[in-house]
Amino acid sequence: MAWPIGVEPPSALQELEGNVDRGAYLARASGCIACHSDFEAGGAPLAGGAPLETDFGTFYPPNLTTDPDHGMGAWTISDFARAVRQGVSPTGDPYYPTFTYPFYAGFTDQDIADLWAAFQTVPAVPEPSLEHEAGFPFDQRWGLKLWRAAYLSEPDTAPEAGRSEAWNRGKWLVRGAAHCGACHTDRNLAGARIASRIFAGNDSLPGDKRAPSILASDLQAGGWDVDSLAYALRTGITPEGDVFGGSMAEVVNYGTAFLSDADLAAMASYIMDNDLSEN
Repeated sequence: MAWPIGVEPPSALQELEGNVDRGAYLARASGCIACHSDFEAGGAPLAGGAPLETDFGTFYPPNLTTDPDHGMGAWTISDFARAVRQGVSPTGDPYYPTFTYPFYAGFTDQDIADLWAAFQTVPAVPEPSLEHEAGFPFDQRWGLKLWRAAYLSEPDTAPEAGRSEAWNRGKWLVRGAAHCGACHTDRNLAGARIASRIFAGNDSLPGDKRAPSILASDLQAGGWDVDSLAYALRTGITPEGDVFGGSMAEVVNYGTAFLSDADLAAMASYIMDNDLSEN
């Protein structure tokens, strides 16, 4: 995961047949639509997302449509795999960690092939991605090599012995594709997630937003259980009858609302049976 990054290792990527439906489902679970679409500004799906205002600058999720000049139309599947799993562009530049690639490092070749097949169906939108607005020294991408060496690690998505298939599926989704820890975990001064604070909440999200703790003990104290959490991930409605707002509303509206009942129950089961002491 640290620098230097090479080409994708030899694989059968070019020969795998991707499944569009599976890829679209995984893209929903992974938050691609929510992040890379600025619907409030009238933007087209996946043509570029709303700006993310951080302490390090303002970052713009890029165009992921099939446009060859401004999107991924000129990419190969190997380019795509390296971007998703390693966070490196086709030109070899590291992506800023506002892109949640660290959570996707465990995607299999088949996952990549499915995602690639789905993205090939996205209509081209000839809209250029906006340049990030980061001041010195954060505009120096070579510094990301040091950041990666210091903070990047593999996602903890491996199944655990003695756990049910549903619980392990929930772990794979929560810790990987759905990247819940990206928002619900405090970050240090370098913008890296603090390992001892996984799921304990974050009061410093982009745009002065916050994400509450999703530790099992805190959720239980707030009246949550597996059923209510799965229902909230489907509808955005909390046990008190309130509704999610801000970024979490987008996560539901463009992501988790499209997941199967089984996957939502798996995510809820994992979250409600997992606490900081187990991380």
